[in-house]
Amino acid sequence: MRWLPRAWGAAHGWALAAGTVHALALSPWAASAHPLLPALIQTLALWGLLRLLLKAPTPGQGAQGAWLYGTAWLVGATGWIYVSLHRYGGLPAWMSAAAVLLLAATLSGYLALLGGAWVRWRRRIWWRDALLFAGLWLLAELARALIFTGFPWGASGYGLIDSPLDRLAPWLGVYGLGAVWALAVAGVALGERRWQAWLPAAALLAGLAVLPGARFTQASGTPLSVDLLQSNVPQDEKFSAERQVGMLVWHALQLREARADLVMAPETAIPLLPEQLPEGYWEALLALFGPGAERAALIGVPLGSLAQGYSNSVVGLKAGQAEPYRYDKHHLVPFGEFIPLGFHWFVAMMNMPLGDFSRGPLAAPSFEVRGQRIAPNICYEDLFGEEIAARFADPRQAPTVLANVSNLAWFGDTVAIAQHLQIARMRSLEFQVPSIRATNTGATVVIDAFGRVTHRLPTQTRGVLHAQVQGFAGQTPFAWWAGRFGLWPLVALGGLLVLAGARWRGPPPTVASIH
Repeated sequence: MRWLPRAWGAAHGWALAAGTVHALALSPWAASAHPLLPALIQTLALWGLLRLLLKAPTPGQGAQGAWLYGTAWLVGATGWIYVSLHRYGGLPAWMSAAAVLLLAATLSGYLALLGGAWVRWRRRIWWRDALLFAGLWLLAELARALIFTGFPWGASGYGLIDSPLDRLAPWLGVYGLGAVWALAVAGVALGERRWQAWLPAAALLAGLAVLPGARFTQASGTPLSVDLLQSNVPQDEKFSAERQVGMLVWHALQLREARADLVMAPETAIPLLPEQLPEGYWEALLALFGPGAERAALIGVPLGSLAQGYSNSVVGLKAGQAEPYRYDKHHLVPFGEFIPLGFHWFVAMMNMPLGDFSRGPLAAPSFEVRGQRIAPNICYEDLFGEEIAARFADPRQAPTVLANVSNLAWFGDTVAIAQHLQIARMRSLEFQVPSIRATNTGATVVIDAFGRVTHRLPTQTRGVLHAQVQGFAGQTPFAWWAGRFGLWPLVALGGLLVLAGARWRGPPPTVASIH
């Protein structure tokens, strides 16, 4: 390890560099260069963190190194938040940048605990230390997913899509996938020149590369034809009166002219509450899908009233139903859709139509179209696979197609669009059902039951994506256990790995002891 920085102060720069490399794995550049490149980049970054922790003289300095690594990683992964705060929210540039940095630094506190605990508890036995690291890594990612409503954007499992490891997704989900990867990397990094350290990782990769992926679902019913709308309205124009009229006209025209089995419009495609709509507009939409209509629609629209409260919703329209289908968003965005206690002053500074939305149920029913059960979710709700899994608890009513409506115009033409597409692909891998996405600015796509994008509109353009999607029925192991127990089985697994690897007594390791 002579190549590592000698002074611990210089090692801080190493931690920041390794975290920045980790963030590169989540960039569209990496995925477009080669499907395996994100996983390789991410592996190199984690290997660098592990070597850095080996040199940490004290648990406190291990915590510092891991915290800096995580801060650089999450600034790179979530820096697009700056666009919404500054360009559309009107916050000064310095305050917007500081808010992004503060968020990343706060969320990296879980990694700081990982670094300090690993340096303090490791036994200096490579395979036990690898178990300890994997358990702590899993618990750190789960903490970011669960605490304070969760914000697990950029979790390590997303960088492993298109690698052999992604075949574990229907078994373990994105966090379990990241834990297996962390265990394999730690085993090799900590084993140094011991050839035995390479055997588990090599056997895992060889097995996953050679064996076909397990299929737990099968095609169900006939394929649906879909028209997915992408309106491409800039966020700074979305709430102007003139542009709203144009949006209402364009969406109504597309809904009228669509001939697919299902036409889907993005989040807040209709940006007004029912009481704010022009007279007769809503009634005209209902008539398009009334008696005799052979089509159905899912439309993003806020529902409720200014006096009684409102929700971010999707309305389903089709012939033969007494009332329109309604899905209300369950997992709300902090600051965007609900204001955390004590932060009203911060929201008041921004020029955004923000407020406290009502929350919908967790396990909402599906919208049935021609024998397919369509399960809507709204924007970043598809980041929480364990919540979507609640809809799979009863296999007889489980969704056969996932449907996401989003509006990422808040973040401009940034990596957020490509990252959100990776998230949607992971959900299809976990549940082995297809996903359809209708978005304002992108990515409007069809994803098959095995995570592959089959149809796509260019981003930042207005258009309609015409495609067919085949529904799949069945239940993956992840859908089974996450639908019943959420992420708690993984929390228990992380705890067991820590118990198996940790040294609870005796002095912490010293720098001299690792040479």
